[in-house]
Amino acid sequence: MKFLCIDGGGIRGIFAVAILKSMEDEYKKPIGDLFDVIAGTSTGAIIATSAVLKKPMKNILKSYKKFGKKVFNPQAQMGIFKSVYSDRDLRKYFKKNFGELTLSDIDQPLLIPAVDVTHGKPYIFRSNYGHPDSDDLTIKLWDAVLSSCSAPVYFPPNNIKNEYLSIDGGLWANNPSMVCVTEAMQHFKKNLEEIKIFSVGTGLQEIEYKFEKNKFWGIKKWLPFQFPFMKITPKLLDLALDLSSESITYHCQHLLGNRYFRLNERLGAEVPFDDVKCMDELIGLGNRVYKEQQKEIRLFLGEE
Repeated sequence: MKFLCIDGGGIRGIFAVAILKSMEDEYKKPIGDLFDVIAGTSTGAIIATSAVLKKPMKNILKSYKKFGKKVFNPQAQMGIFKSVYSDRDLRKYFKKNFGELTLSDIDQPLLIPAVDVTHGKPYIFRSNYGHPDSDDLTIKLWDAVLSSCSAPVYFPPNNIKNEYLSIDGGLWANNPSMVCVTEAMQHFKKNLEEIKIFSVGTGLQEIEYKFEKNKFWGIKKWLPFQFPFMKITPKLLDLALDLSSESITYHCQHLLGNRYFRLNERLGAEVPFDDVKCMDELIGLGNRVYKEQQKEIRLFLGEE
């Protein structure tokens, strides 16, 4: 059973889109046709949902470039009294791309990790494939994706039918691979030997907190400001997301061995998830990684 898992990472998701576009170009078929189950967290949820709907990755790439600057247009510099970004443009983008489709309209297994922050628990939005925990399939696709993208401080929580508030699934499953391992074993009744996961990251950052004598570790240190605009940098949240992804990668590699194929690349610097200036560079990096791993990808997918 083949799974496609796509990490969260904000605008850095364009790195994953570039890789998946190259795959579509090579295999001449929608990326969703190459996998049995697709999962994505945060920005990965956008890509995963698009893949399930057979939307061409070349169009998703254009969308990221077009809407990225609109979405990451600050409404507040520090996010103390309101979120740094409004979800207005994000919501508009999702409604336009996913329309009025609900989870019940999607038969191919789709998993979108989020957090039910009202009740303080992890939550997975699932499509209509018979899982007993899919208790409300009337939720709109765009609502599920928006929930998984609602990073604390940077975007407001998403209100689901006035029943609970939902936020970024990256807080517990920024790399949704372990979610898929559990789903495969518990719901699909697969053994570890029957599980193959193709995991796509959003770039490995170089995030450092250097020791400085006589420095106070307040919010200014954990979430630095960019001068002269005093715009808050999501350093602590990016660090948490990276640690989540890489710890899950380690465990999946240990459990699955060569049945776990991970595509990611070191960025060599801090690239905040809202840094829209890096998009072209990330696209180029994704294209290079694909070319370097092209043969291994074919072998993993059984296309060789």
